[in-house]
Parts: sequence; C-alpha cells; structure tokens
Amino acid sequence: MRAVVTGGAGFLGSHLIDRLVREGFGVVAVDNLVTGAWENLGHHESGVTRVEQDACESLQVEGEVDWVFHFASPASPVDFVRVPLEVLRAGSFATQSAIELALAKGARFFLASTSEVYGDPQVSPQRESYRGNVSPTGIRSVYDEAKRFAEAMTMAYHRHRGLDSRIVRLFNTYGPRMRLDDGRVVPNFIGQALRGESLSIYGDGTQTRSFAYVDDIIEGVWRLTQSRYHEPVNMGSDEEHTILEFAAIVHEVCESNMPLRFLPAAEDDPRQRRPDLILNRSLLNGWSTRVSLRDGLERTATYFRSRV
Repeated sequence: MRAVVTGGAGFLGSHLIDRLVREGFGVVAVDNLVTGAWENLGHHESGVTRVEQDACESLQVEGEVDWVFHFASPASPVDFVRVPLEVLRAGSFATQSAIELALAKGARFFLASTSEVYGDPQVSPQRESYRGNVSPTGIRSVYDEAKRFAEAMTMAYHRHRGLDSRIVRLFNTYGPRMRLDDGRVVPNFIGQALRGESLSIYGDGTQTRSFAYVDDIIEGVWRLTQSRYHEPVNMGSDEEHTILEFAAIVHEVCESNMPLRFLPAAEDDPRQRRPDLILNRSLLNGWSTRVSLRDGLERTATYFRSRV
C-alpha cells in the first residue's frame, strides 16, 4: 500500500505517517514547511519520501497511490493572524489539488477537518448534524470557513465524481511535535510553566475544551479508514474541562506555582467544546480515548522540556 500525506511534516501529519509506516505503507510526505518541520520525520530511515511543495499546486506523484490524506493547514490562532491567506488556500485550492490526485490515481481520500466548523456552538455536546454558529468575517473565520468549504468540496466530489472519501472532525488534539509558538492552549501553558512564567488565561477561564492525546486520535483515524462511511465523523475526548481546571493540571505536571495572568477574551473564542461521539462509536468498534489527560500532558511536557 502507498499513501500521500499533505502536511506530512506537521504535528498530526507526522504522527499519521508513523502509523501508516507501521501498517506497511510507503508514504509520500508533502509539506511546504510553513508550520511543519522535516525534523518530525527524522526517525524514518526508509519508507518515507519527502516532497517540499505547496499542496495548493498540482500534486504530481509517480506510481500507484492507494490513499491521499489531506492534513495540510496552519491550525492555530497565531496562524490565523500570521498567514490567513495560506489558511484559506489550504482549505480550498489544496483540498481540490489533493482530491484531484486521488481521482487521477483511483485512490481513496481522507480529509482532516475540525470541530471549528461548529464555531461558538449553542448546543453541547456537538453532534455531526449541528450546523454551527460561525462568524464568516471574524479573525477565526479563515480557518472555520476554510474547513467548512473543504468538507463541502469533498462531499461534492463524492456525490458527483464518485470520490471514495472520509471526513474526520478533530477536537483539540495535543501531544509531542506541537510547536512551542503554536498559540494553542497546550503548548502555551506548558511552555509558560516550564519557563517559570504565569499561565495566560484569555477571558475568565470558564470556557471549556475536550482534550485528546494524539496517539488516541491517530488510532481513530486509522479505524475510520477501515469504514465505508463518507459523512463527517467527530473524533476527540468527551471529557470536558474548563481552562481553569486545565491550568491547575498543567501546574501540577510541570511543578509550577506561578499565579495565573488574566487577559481579554480572544475574538470569537468558543465558550464550549465537547463532541457527541455516538456516531463515532457505532462506526469505529467502540473507539474511545485511552490516554488520560494527566498522562498525556506528562508525555507532552517531557517533549517540550528539551525545547524550552
């Protein structure tokens, strides 16, 4: 078997490639290194071909391809401000480029989407049928709307061109290989705690998130490839924590006792985030997260200690 992974040098893409290699795949990793780093694939001595290219450009891959995994996109609040046009292009042009490659090769297509398609949800937990509460013009809209467009494009190609596709909506995934300057709450808090700084809380800290360790998410992604389901599927932990609760756990894991620093709430920051997993568990043989939040944070902190 052979797979192409766009965003293959990124956080999620590199972990996916680890799993594909273990399953016996040869892999072509495509990345323009805007947010990824080949260092994330440095442990692969064979089986992985690196291609430095913007996935928005026409993807040309020699030989047979069985799967195209589209995981390319900047995905943090910092990126939404720093490279907003690249975020939009990753959801539009790059999605179409990856789909066209899959069709040309007779391959199956897998889209990594996000819980951000629900925006600032007015219902909880969020079920796949919920259509969301998304601002089309706010700072976060470049990511939210890009992923919504990517889902729409994938389903259109599935219905009208016979694309054999899968769509996963990922909720707050974390773990080793995240960037310290990522801007999301896990690297922010761990980096600040390891440097002996106050943890930055945006808003009052009562907003909630559901955190899932990357190994659990990749297991779910792999199981979804084995299904025949084409509509979007939620994937994440349904264990919900306030940001204040999360900060307390990070303090314990990193042995930090610095006071919290409260800052103005981020624009369009969702107040609540928790997946409904009924569909997921019916499709994926009872998949659920196995790594506890504390254990996952300890593994992640160990990774970041060498980088602080």
